[in-house]
Amino acid sequence: MRIVLPVAAAGLAAAVAGVLLTSSASAAEAPPTPVITAPSAKDLQKRLDIALSGDDVAGRTTNASQSASTGATTIDPKIIGGATTTITTAPWMAQLWYGDDRGTDTTTDDIGFFCGGAVVAPTKILTAAHCVKGYDWKAHGAIVTGTSQLATGDDLHGGTVSGVWRQWNHWSYNATTIDNDIAVLTLPNPVKATPIKMITSGNTGSYVPGTQAKVYGWGRTTSTNDEISGTLKTATLPVQSDATCAGAYGADFVKGHMVCAGTPATGSDEGTTSACNGDSGGPLVYGGRIVGVVSWGVEDCVASGAYSVFSKVTSYVGTVYPRIDDTNMDGDHNADLWVRNASTQTGYEIDSRGTSLAARESWGTWSGYNAIVQADLDRDGYQDLIVRRTSDGDVFWKHYVPSSGTWADKLIGDNWKTRLSIVAPGDVTGDDLPDVVSVDSAGALWIYPGKGTGSFGTRVKAGTGWNNFNVVRGHGDFNGDGKADLLARNKTSGAVYLYRGRGVLGSTAFMSGLKVATWSNTTYNAFATVGDVNGDGKADLLARTPAGTLYLYRGNGSTGNVIFSARLSLGTTFKQYDIFA
Repeated sequence: MRIVLPVAAAGLAAAVAGVLLTSSASAAEAPPTPVITAPSAKDLQKRLDIALSGDDVAGRTTNASQSASTGATTIDPKIIGGATTTITTAPWMAQLWYGDDRGTDTTTDDIGFFCGGAVVAPTKILTAAHCVKGYDWKAHGAIVTGTSQLATGDDLHGGTVSGVWRQWNHWSYNATTIDNDIAVLTLPNPVKATPIKMITSGNTGSYVPGTQAKVYGWGRTTSTNDEISGTLKTATLPVQSDATCAGAYGADFVKGHMVCAGTPATGSDEGTTSACNGDSGGPLVYGGRIVGVVSWGVEDCVASGAYSVFSKVTSYVGTVYPRIDDTNMDGDHNADLWVRNASTQTGYEIDSRGTSLAARESWGTWSGYNAIVQADLDRDGYQDLIVRRTSDGDVFWKHYVPSSGTWADKLIGDNWKTRLSIVAPGDVTGDDLPDVVSVDSAGALWIYPGKGTGSFGTRVKAGTGWNNFNVVRGHGDFNGDGKADLLARNKTSGAVYLYRGRGVLGSTAFMSGLKVATWSNTTYNAFATVGDVNGDGKADLLARTPAGTLYLYRGNGSTGNVIFSARLSLGTTFKQYDIFA
């Protein structure tokens, strides 16, 4: 049978015992404080204590077919044959502790386990779905970052501990086959740990057989007992070909979704270098980017001929990225909509329920603006707004500051009164940081490369002739390649074009336009691109008819020109709104 790689936490205790440029945007609006509750230090310590003393394995599952391909070997991964490393070398490493006392006074029914993970944005942890699926991480999770030592009791060894705000795992994760084994945890507050980037979509060079990648984790260091390492370890593993992996594991190895690495295990600790229990969810790194997430392997990790198996990140980055650069306001991982009533100037949050919308919630009065765009420029998991003041065209980044519980304004554009479009499509340049794009009055398309702080590098021209469009929108990836795209509608013909992002900065940032629809202004007179509205990992489009019906066009990730599934009506009362953010 195949076994995933978290660790029974019972072995843990034994193993580890021995300038801002501010300016007033407007005095009228009153943004609400996000409703986010972070657990107390006492509660986090309780969770750690339960996890440390626990004896559970996250997502443990069996696969009967495994016996046919590996002689009834049990599959399960630790870093055996590795070397100790430091948090300076791997500052993005995270410890994922889960401790649930089940609401009883007895400890016999407690659930406690440990997984690894990697910080991929200030509030985002990339890990394995088998560490997340079926567990309530908001209620019972504790994330430790900033240390190479495992927590021992109340000693974090210089690290910091955080709760979890929300969780997401791949919707097609299969606990039996351990396929699509990838997940993201969102923290309530940013951590200081330096994030690591994910490999880009479509990257094949990092998976060439023989490529020397490194796995990191605190998992078991021997096959002879269940104790895991009290200090962070790493090992270099050569990437293997799909044919080699399939030869070892048969149909259990899913080409395209998985990658295996290492040299064939010898049958004992001696001569074996492998990931193992407790390393689950941790990263496989090559070229400074995550190329794999520790998923599964053989029980005790040293069965002759075995390899460690990882989720192949290049195949999932397009799905994962919307979880990192999102426009979510209510914490459920569906992108939500912000609108303004034309007559009252009241702004409203309208949360997505996947294929429908919840009742609107007031954000107060938002007069004095003629453009508002949703974004998360500092990647802290909190919804930002980019707003343009009508009086002088100044553009501000309006963002929530968790440490103070207040909203702040930062001037990011001076006198953009004549800009035809302002768009926050996500990462255009390929550096994993959100960018801003604008079209000036002459039709030039400009990219403002984001720094992840609400500041930008020197703008770069990415094209001309964009004044031929009366709509330029975009947030996320419309064609499934993991790169941010733009949609633009010709003001004369109504033809809608997809401009596919290349993930580079400069005049070649976008491919030539691909016609995907023809929608004149009498068909739709307002559009919104807020990201992944229905939570399937693909960017979607919202379009309003002149009569006020709002339709959801669900992205299907197609590489052709049919990039949306059949439209769904979200209601008929949207004529009242003059701004769709």
